[in-house]
Amino acid sequence: QVQLVESGGGLVQAGGSLRLSCAASGSFFDIHDMGWYRQAPGNQREPVAVIADNGRTNYADSVKGRFTISRDNAKRTTYLQMNSLKSEDTAIYYCKADLELLPYTTDTKPYWGQGTQVTVSS
Repeated sequence: QVQLVESGGGLVQAGGSLRLSCAASGSFFDIHDMGWYRQAPGNQREPVAVIADNGRTNYADSVKGRFTISRDNAKRTTYLQMNSLKSEDTAIYYCKADLELLPYTTDTKPYWGQGTQVTVSS
């Protein structure tokens, strides 16, 4: 059974920092894109940052220069370092990974974590 487990959320003052982690476990062959998404109350889930298996990254304009996504393929883990946090960053943050379940195929399946709450007080 494949699982993505996030950690690192919490309450922080504006201007502070948090580091989120997301570890993938279970039986699969490879991990392609990994990413972080967030959903604030009353809003749709939106992409925050994505990192490809070759290390290429993409960020939402609202977090560029403040957030950094990285991954450790040996640990099957992605991280989101969040600096200079603002109240508008308050949301539930979800990890997503596109997993290749079987070798020698190009088919991937998206998996989501359960989410971790990030609250930034002003």
